[in-house]
Amino acid sequence: MSAQPASATPPPSPPEPPAPSLRTTLLAPYRELRRPGVLRQDLLASLVVFLVALPLCVGVAVASGVPAELGLVTGIVGGLVVGCLPGSALQVSGPAAGLTVLVLEAVREFGLGVLGAIVLLTGALQIVLGLLRCGRWFRAISVSVVQGMLAGIGLVLILGQLYSMTGAAQPLTGVAKVTGLPGLVADTFTAPGALTAAAVGLGTVAVLVLWPRLPAKVRVVPAPLAAVALATAATAALSLDLRTVTVRGLADAIQPPGASDLAALGSLAVLGTVLAFTLIASAESLFSAAAVDRMHDGPRTHYDKELVAQGVGNTVCGALGALPMTAVIVRSSANVRAGARTPLSRIAHGGWLLLFAVLLPVALGIIPLAALAGVLVHAGFKLLPVKELVPLARAHRGEALVLVTTALAILLTNMFEGVLIGLALAVLKSAWETSKAQVSVRELTGGRLVVTLTGNATFLRLPRILETLEALPKDRPIELDLTATHHLDHACRTTLENWATRHNDSGVEAVRMTTERVRDPAD
Repeated sequence: MSAQPASATPPPSPPEPPAPSLRTTLLAPYRELRRPGVLRQDLLASLVVFLVALPLCVGVAVASGVPAELGLVTGIVGGLVVGCLPGSALQVSGPAAGLTVLVLEAVREFGLGVLGAIVLLTGALQIVLGLLRCGRWFRAISVSVVQGMLAGIGLVLILGQLYSMTGAAQPLTGVAKVTGLPGLVADTFTAPGALTAAAVGLGTVAVLVLWPRLPAKVRVVPAPLAAVALATAATAALSLDLRTVTVRGLADAIQPPGASDLAALGSLAVLGTVLAFTLIASAESLFSAAAVDRMHDGPRTHYDKELVAQGVGNTVCGALGALPMTAVIVRSSANVRAGARTPLSRIAHGGWLLLFAVLLPVALGIIPLAALAGVLVHAGFKLLPVKELVPLARAHRGEALVLVTTALAILLTNMFEGVLIGLALAVLKSAWETSKAQVSVRELTGGRLVVTLTGNATFLRLPRILETLEALPKDRPIELDLTATHHLDHACRTTLENWATRHNDSGVEAVRMTTERVRDPAD
């Protein structure tokens, strides 16, 4: 008898490769520095980003109602802290024009000390959301809501900076900013000082608009820096009496939140502001990361890690009493276009900002406020999706409605309520589009009517469904066939049952509802 072959034992599976260490993860983006010329290119890119960021950091701080140095602090943290963390290799963080309106409202309502506490808690929430892997879910926010949010911010920013450009006090609400424009124009033309300031501000805007059309050799200098430098030079050369940036010094400007400021976090109004900061800063950063990824062929963004990095940055900024930060598309695109290959460029730009803040703070004191207002008016216009709106309205009218409604709601109410209105409208629009139900009526031999409902029947479609059902005769037997309905929500089912109970006249067979598909015995 032949022996039975022994059963072959499967070969052992190869061991899983060990998880990369934290040191390996952090140093992985810098491997390209070994290649010739990459270090030099990254340092040159960092100088470009520094020159772009400097006037924006100062301008955003002044427009937010805080000392100019705090804008530099946030830019420094965005470079030296967030720049070292994993997430997006080439994205640059700092104070953003998109949060200016919300920060100004918070400073006016709660004070500068509480702003630090708000930013601190915002950062902590971002860290928690990142660790819970919620970064990818921010990408599920309707693009129309985000564009509408930025457009609303842009409108409020433009209107507010028009007042700052002439030295007038900004009204507190968006509606007041709009209704006060005729008076602002009249006061400007009757006051020589205001007219001079407005001319400097509008001249700054003109330089920003025309700068991209100049020869490439001239455009080596970033447009915001060139505009502010020319406005400052013109003010000095013509001996114009204009208000300039107030300089306090870096050490004096940094005021960490105290115990009373942290205690204010128990207020519902403050917590609402924290939620608004968290939503807007996170969404803007992650949408910016997606845009930056399309600009280069390097490593893609890890959204959860980037959300944690933004949270760490905002936690540090809050502890220092500085402005909140987001990833900023203007600086990030400048970084990519300047040829940056590793995170070293964004880290070094933070170092340049720190050196400037320590060694040359007096230079800030000669910058006219009207010039910074002009920079922010131009930044506000860039937030308006002017080119995208008409094609969007032609292709997706509902999305355009969400965008416009969100922008106007922010202008007429405030940031938080406007975004909530936009999100609610986007959800309602999606529910309406997915809730498509068809009602068909056919007559059988003997006069029985069969009403077939197909698709997704929700409360949003009830008016149209009931209009068809209530038009049916009440003296004939009716069968309501729901077997082809994919979804029937509770409100719709209850309403249909009530209709079936009361529709037919007495003495006529009651309406019969069929809700389960009849299976063929041969199946």
